Order: sequence, then C-alpha cells, then structure tokens
Amino acid sequence: MKKRYRLQNGDALVVVDVQNCFLPGGSLGIAGSDQIIAQVNRMIRLFNERNLPVAFSRDWHPPDHSSFEQQGGPWPAHGIAGTADADFPPELSKPDAVMVFSKATHREHEEYSAFQAKNDEGLSLRVWLEQMNTTRVWVCGLATDYCVLNTVRDLRRAGHAVIVLTDAVYAVHANGAEQALTDMAARGAEMIETDQVEG
Repeated sequence: MKKRYRLQNGDALVVVDVQNCFLPGGSLGIAGSDQIIAQVNRMIRLFNERNLPVAFSRDWHPPDHSSFEQQGGPWPAHGIAGTADADFPPELSKPDAVMVFSKATHREHEEYSAFQAKNDEGLSLRVWLEQMNTTRVWVCGLATDYCVLNTVRDLRRAGHAVIVLTDAVYAVHANGAEQALTDMAARGAEMIETDQVEG
C-alpha cells in the first residue's frame, strides 16, 4: 500500500521548464517527454483547488547564449526569449495566478537550477518561496537529469523539504534518470508518484 500525501498550507508547486523546446518537435526535444503533461496538469489542478502557490520556470535565452553550439556550448539553440519554441505548450494548464521565473537570461550565464531564476519584476524563485512562507516544495517538469536535479539540489541546500513527483519528470538521457533520482533522494528529497497525492 503506497503512502498517501495530502496537500497542506506551506506547500508550493514548482513546474520546471515544461516548454515547447524540450517537448517532441522542439529545438531540444526529448522523445516521450510529453507523456508527463497529464500528471503535471493534475498537480496544478490540485494546488489550484487548495489556493496553493504554483510557479513555472523557463529557459529564456538570448539568441547568442553561451550554452549554444554556435558559441561553443553543448546544446543546440533553444528556448530563445519571445519565440514559440520557448513558450509553454497549449496542453499545459496555466493558472491565472501562476508565477513565471526566467533563467539563463544573460549571454554568459548558464543556469540549470530554477532557484535563482527571476520573474519580470526581478523577484527570484528563492525569495518568492520565502515570501509564500513555503515549508514544502513539490517539483515536477523537465529534465530530470539537468534542471530538475539542479533545482532540487539548491532547494535542499536552502533547507526546504522537497517532494519530487517521479512520474511527472522526464530525463534527457534515459540512463541519467535513475542516477538523478538517486542523487536527489540522497540529498533528502522524497520520491513519490502523483497518484499518491490527495488535494
């Protein structure tokens, strides 16, 4: 019998980089990554029903970002600010009150973790979580072995209780998924599936 989890005051949901660029057909598309959207949407709905805070992070790169292959980086150009490739997909539920935090917005600054990403007013996710009096952060999104992993590492370093929704994350490299989940668990993050969660 799986343990059941109930949402409570002090919970916040962080949806990491569920953007067109990382979905099938995107500039850095991950085959199969779209299969997590239903589970992500379920969590967004549960948080909305409880009026609990939801944050989206996104890559929001300049066209000549240092991580791009054209600049000597490891990745094809992706997530360029203001393009359809960087948008959230229409299938993703986007609550009216969602806070959007952009990362790696400067040419020379690579940023896998969403923790220091900032909204349009310059507020970082780190500070926003403090302002929301967050005691437990639920994490889902893309990709398990890069931005999800680094976001969870930073959340744990900052002392947050973290729950990773293992059926609502997806890895770039299949062999990197298990290693990333093991790393996050070793840092004290709890690993559960979305069907264990009750509103």
